[in-house]
Amino acid sequence: MHKRSFLQVIRPYFTVFDGPLALIVFLLLSVGIVTLYSAGIDFPGRVEDQLRNIVVAFVVMWIAAIVPPQTLMRFAVPIYTVGIALLIAVAMFGMVKKGARRWINLGIVIQPSEIMKIAMPLMLAWFFQKREGMIRWQEFLVAALLLMIPVGLIMKQPDLGTSLLVLAAGFYVIFLAGLSWKVLIGLTVAGLSSLPLIWSMMHDYQQHRIMTLIDPTTDPLGKGFHIIQSTIAIGSGGITGKGWLKGTQSHLAFIPERTTDFIFAVYSEEFGLIGNIVLLVLYLLLIGRGLIIAANAPTFFTRLLAGALTLMFFTYAFVNMGMVSGILPVVGVPLPFMSYGGTAFVTLGLGVGILMSIQRHRKLIQT
Repeated sequence: MHKRSFLQVIRPYFTVFDGPLALIVFLLLSVGIVTLYSAGIDFPGRVEDQLRNIVVAFVVMWIAAIVPPQTLMRFAVPIYTVGIALLIAVAMFGMVKKGARRWINLGIVIQPSEIMKIAMPLMLAWFFQKREGMIRWQEFLVAALLLMIPVGLIMKQPDLGTSLLVLAAGFYVIFLAGLSWKVLIGLTVAGLSSLPLIWSMMHDYQQHRIMTLIDPTTDPLGKGFHIIQSTIAIGSGGITGKGWLKGTQSHLAFIPERTTDFIFAVYSEEFGLIGNIVLLVLYLLLIGRGLIIAANAPTFFTRLLAGALTLMFFTYAFVNMGMVSGILPVVGVPLPFMSYGGTAFVTLGLGVGILMSIQRHRKLIQT
């Protein structure tokens, strides 16, 4: 009997992956591990934990890539409903950490708001697919209501960063479904006009973050410390950077949360402008590949879902780099595939896996 080689045995398990997308993610993960090793040199076990997170995310990505988009569509409503139920449960008897009620213990501690990053675009893509060809303003109104329910629950935890990501993911679906530019401009004007009301509804710490963004020096040792130190680190990197493991801001512990939200400051200090350009190119390639998959998707549902997930990756990167650079408020958004974290990695892996599923099953349909 002819014996198959090891590569022949494992090859079918890897054909589910989209080659270009997998390569881009692998390069981002490699850059992330290298940077995390330097940023977490004072945190023993951090790199090992991240490698385990990557393995879990890889498994989730592989499973998602196998599941057909039609199956995802059937589970859209149940996943959204469970997500809302868990958010309500968190509001009623969730765990409080650092003044925020974001977690719930179901045998294992989970953060239900992370589920909504995928459940929200999945639900809205299903909603518009069911109404394809007859989408009117009433449908957009219902979609907005479906979006604002989880966003409101997440903001009450409070978790401004995650609520913005869920809001963005849902908005992208609504926009791609055909929201008129006139309506969009009108909503923008209305939003700007309501800023005083929004300001009055914000928590004190959220108002403080915005004021600190305008002038961090008003509280240089308090709320402004993060932005001041991160911008110093980015600027001190110069063109070529100080070199790997040679960043003074990070190794002297001036950069807070340097393995999570502010890992970009560590990377910028050690690899400089050239390194930042390389990182930006990788993210642009990720977004470009995702948009190509969305453009070639065979159904309205898959086009909306792929487009929203891709633009969500853009939002992750843009918001994180913006807050670390001092041009956006600090809202606690991780840098995709680089920041340390378990739940966020699973969410990212699931998103990439869904994109791969859409691409793979498009090919199967065509053949």
